[in-house]
Amino acid sequence: MKTDLIFYLVPLASFVALGFAWFFFRQMMKESEGSDLMKEIALHVRNGAMAYLKQQYKVVLVVFLVLSAFFALLAYGFGVQNPWVPGAFITGGFFSGLAGFIGMKTATYASARTANASIRSLNSGLRLAFRSGAVMGLVVVGLGLLDISVWYMVLDFFVDSFSESQKMVVITTTMLTFGMGASTQALFARVGGGIYTKAADVGADLVGKVEAGIPEDDPRNPATIADNVGDNVGDVAGMGADLYESYCGSILATAALGASAFYINPDMQLKAVIAPMLIAAAGILLSIFGIFMVKTKEGAGMKELLKALGVGVNMSSLLIAVASFGILFLLGIENWLGISFSVVTGLLAGIIIGQSTEYYTSHSYKPTRAISKSGETGPATVIIQGVGLGMVSTAIPVLTIAAAIILSFMFAINFDVSNMTEAHNLSLGLYGIGIAAVGMLSTLGITLATDAYGPIADNAGGNAQMSNLDPEVRKRTDVLDALGNTTAATGKGFAIGSAALTSLALLASYLEEIKIGLMHIGTNTLQIGERVVSVSQATIPDFMEYFQVTLMNPKVLAGLFIGSAMAFLFCGLTMNAVGRAAQKMVEEVRRQFREIAGIMDGSGKPDYAKCVEISTKGAQKEMMMPSILAIVVPVVTGVVFGVAGVMGLLAGGLAAGFVLAVFMANAGGAWDNAKKYVEEGNHGGKGSEAHKATVVGDTVGDPFKDTSGPSLNILIKLMSMVSIVMAGLTVAFSIM
Repeated sequence: MKTDLIFYLVPLASFVALGFAWFFFRQMMKESEGSDLMKEIALHVRNGAMAYLKQQYKVVLVVFLVLSAFFALLAYGFGVQNPWVPGAFITGGFFSGLAGFIGMKTATYASARTANASIRSLNSGLRLAFRSGAVMGLVVVGLGLLDISVWYMVLDFFVDSFSESQKMVVITTTMLTFGMGASTQALFARVGGGIYTKAADVGADLVGKVEAGIPEDDPRNPATIADNVGDNVGDVAGMGADLYESYCGSILATAALGASAFYINPDMQLKAVIAPMLIAAAGILLSIFGIFMVKTKEGAGMKELLKALGVGVNMSSLLIAVASFGILFLLGIENWLGISFSVVTGLLAGIIIGQSTEYYTSHSYKPTRAISKSGETGPATVIIQGVGLGMVSTAIPVLTIAAAIILSFMFAINFDVSNMTEAHNLSLGLYGIGIAAVGMLSTLGITLATDAYGPIADNAGGNAQMSNLDPEVRKRTDVLDALGNTTAATGKGFAIGSAALTSLALLASYLEEIKIGLMHIGTNTLQIGERVVSVSQATIPDFMEYFQVTLMNPKVLAGLFIGSAMAFLFCGLTMNAVGRAAQKMVEEVRRQFREIAGIMDGSGKPDYAKCVEISTKGAQKEMMMPSILAIVVPVVTGVVFGVAGVMGLLAGGLAAGFVLAVFMANAGGAWDNAKKYVEEGNHGGKGSEAHKATVVGDTVGDPFKDTSGPSLNILIKLMSMVSIVMAGLTVAFSIM
């Protein structure tokens, strides 16, 4: 079997994904948007979303041009950078942004159509919203594999100045660098979109719901259009860019580890490099199969709807597990059976994290209902209960990831405990961890569909409310919206879990890039104790010993503390950014209620554009500091503390960032659904004291779950990617 021919199944799968994305988009566009009023509201949201994204891309373009020029200087001026990096960096950012743009454009066209479809039945609304969300999922995996395929073929053609084994290491580590472009774009999209959407949401909730006593999506609320725009720019465009870089990062990190693990066997090395790509390709096809399985009955409750989505996701996961055994067997990869079980470990970890997130955030279960009940005694108890729930909810994901790391490592080395740290076994075990991350993300085509579906359902509910549709339609869209909150929380948990596994693989890939960096500056041998080791032949344990990466090294400890602090500093900056932007929004909404006559009786019209403008300016201004900090800190740490300090930084950021991200995402999701449970008529229903208390809780949770929490998993990976790209600079100019 010729593995070079098998590789072409990867770009083929990407075209299949993009083809089905186009098919689902065309299906959605054939549906009616409903009445003229529904069309007008959808147009306001669509124009606002596109205007924001256009402004954001202008800012990001400047950042990318500056960074590309810097990389070009390092590559062509100082000779400490791979010359392919500037181009790879730009393409990674471009495709990440394109994935988010297409997903968001689809969502803005789908919301009114989903509201109109919900007039017919709940199932019609679910199918339309879910398949519109599937456009995002399929575009992300399709563009991701296309980008990977093209870069692999280009580099395979041009890189020829090394031995066959060294060539594959250079190709895979070079491909990793386009992950920095994707991560940088994703961070700007997540942070900027998160600040935008939560500034609008807080203004709409605090002034509209609590002070004025009107519904969330009431057309009398000046911030309601900005709120609906924010759902698209934050939860759709941001999430698409986020998971694009997660998906590509996991595949590329695993490919780099495969090139390292089988360095002395070029034939096996090639198989190990393309194996994660082929598993991802199979995942695309089987995710499409799962998408067609999602349907429900009229009158379905939350558990029935969750089950409907679960059937599609779980069936795809099961089939991908089976396909992985077949792919690895046919490739004839070393220990194919054990590595196949590593893939299964990743899949199971993703499902467990998803189920855990669902349990802690859905109002079908006790934890979230307990928050709703605590609303009877005021906002303080709602906040306390939500914080406690978020902290407790970290246990299962952390234990799951810990178990996945150990099991995927041990499966890959056939549980050979006596030789765990032997060079080949260590590399093979790390490859097992990387391929577990690929397994977890192989269902992304459908799992991202369940996530992107949420904002579409949310906007559909807003459109139904503002268009004064029959209360039964609003009831259906509310059910879809509540489901969307849970699936969005599940998607965030999934993204965070995959970030943890991927980042661990990136740690090992960082050392491979250090090897390339040393050779770029002319270092050919390492003095390790009494041994002299060739850089090209050095193993991961050799580098760990050479750079003294141990807990007894103060540079490692310093890096650990800096990395841990980065997670909290980043969250603090983004939370404060939302707070400042929200204050301006609250003041504007209050001003309009006070100064524009006739808003409350419907004779006057709010100035929606002003609120959209406030959110846009606030997001553009506030997203710069946290995003730039995430890029600068790894570079400075590398220059000051060297490789040991960077390893500590990445480990500290990963450990603290993972736990903090789970806490924030789950607490925020639970607060949101606790409010919705009260709005369904429990504990006094809308307008009650419990309702007002849970609205306050939801307002606190908004930046938790939609700004700071989900941005953390990008921060973790971006710091790793920056470190990898800057490896040459670190080894050339570190002062300690």
